Order: sequence, then structure tokens, then C-alpha cells
Amino acid sequence: MIDPLTKRRKDGTPYLRPDNIEVLLPALADLPRDTLLERARIRDRKHPDYVPSECLLHFVRASRLDNSDAWFERLYKVLVERVLRAVPRAEAGGNTALIVAESIRNAVFDRFVELLSKDRRQSDDKLDFFEIRFDLAVKRLRLDAQERAWREDNRSDALDQDSDQTEAEAVAATAVDPFEASIFSDPLFRDRMYLAIDDLPPEQSRTMHLLLLGWPIHSNDPAVMTIAKALGCSDRSVRNHRARALKTLSALFNPGDDQ
Repeated sequence: MIDPLTKRRKDGTPYLRPDNIEVLLPALADLPRDTLLERARIRDRKHPDYVPSECLLHFVRASRLDNSDAWFERLYKVLVERVLRAVPRAEAGGNTALIVAESIRNAVFDRFVELLSKDRRQSDDKLDFFEIRFDLAVKRLRLDAQERAWREDNRSDALDQDSDQTEAEAVAATAVDPFEASIFSDPLFRDRMYLAIDDLPPEQSRTMHLLLLGWPIHSNDPAVMTIAKALGCSDRSVRNHRARALKTLSALFNPGDDQ
């Protein structure tokens, strides 16, 4: 029997696995362990025997009830390989960029292992969302790690500060705001938007991610961490990055177009 998830939403309703996962789990549970492990090693998601990461994680968590660490270790090795593939190493860039990218990768891995270790000691609902949307959950770990890395990074990269502020503000004023609440509340649209932000030039991507976290561009309080401080540039540069990003994003997304 497949145990239900225990995490609950704010309204008290339980988190539920997608229907395809709920249907697949009992069938996988009936397989011999060697067969399940062999299928879990398949990387091609289009392969008919591919085991979704949501299912693989379930069996890793369920192994806590076994008295054998060997089964856990075999499944765990496959699972963490998937996590690391979701946060690949940087293949190019300067030494600093490579160091930061590796720091983000390690932070994601460490956080996931920490969550899994706690769950193995005692069942915890923090991994429940991973059994629902594994890729999205790992992506959130990566975004959190990125924000921490950018705050801690003391790089003095010369971000573009030469653009005219008046022009940037004019662009921002005419651009469609893709983060308008009624639009951004759609989870499918939001996921597409995060992917598009990741593809922006680094300074624009960083600016937009920090804006999404609610960081101010400027503050008169010296104790408040602002986007300008985090990126090591002027307020004007942050506004220019935001204006360029909004121009690109508004061109990519037409509100109401969910194709």
C-alpha cells in the first residue's frame, strides 16, 4: 500500500500526488527490487520503462521502514545523480563564474541531502512537494542557492551603468508587466516565466529574481539589503537591467496566451 502524503495546504487539504504518479507507484512497488533499480537507472524520460523522479524519491523515503541500508543506498545513488544532473556544472566562463556556479551546485546538493537525511531519521513533510513536482522543487533549491551566492559574492564585475536612465524608464513604462498579479498567479505561466528569466543576461536575471523575492532597488536605511548593494552597482543600473528585462519578457509573453 502506498502511504499518502502528510503535508497540508493552508486550507487544511492534503497535498496529493499527480494521478499518473499515484497509478504508477503500486505497479512499481510490485516489481522485484533489481528490476525497479534497473528501470530507475534509465535516463530517457520518453522510455516506456522510465521511472519518474517523484516515484524514485517515494521508494527512497519508504526504505526508511526497511531494516536494510543496502536497498536505500542503491536507490539513493540513482536519486542524487538525478539531482546533480538538474544542476549541471558550468562549462564556460571566467574562474569566478565557475566557482560561483559550483558553489550553487554544491548548495543545492547539500540542501537536498540534508532534507533527505532528516526525513530518513524521522518522517518529515518537507519532501512531500518533491513527490508532486520533483523538477520544480529542485529548481526552487537552485534559485534559493543562486540568491545566496549572489549576496555573498564580492565580485566587482563592471555591470553596465552607461545607459540613459530616462530611456530605460520610458521602456519600462511602455512594457507589459508580466508580473501583474492576475497573470502571475497562474502556476503554469509562472513556471514558464522563471525559465525565461533564467535565459536573460546574468545581470538582468539576477535583478528580476531579486525583485521577485521582494528586494527593494533602493533604501534610505543603510541596514536594508537592496538589489543595488547585492549586485554591486548603482540604483540606476538596476533600473536599467529591470527595464531591459521587462522589455524582453513582455515581448515573449502575451497575457492570456497559455500555449
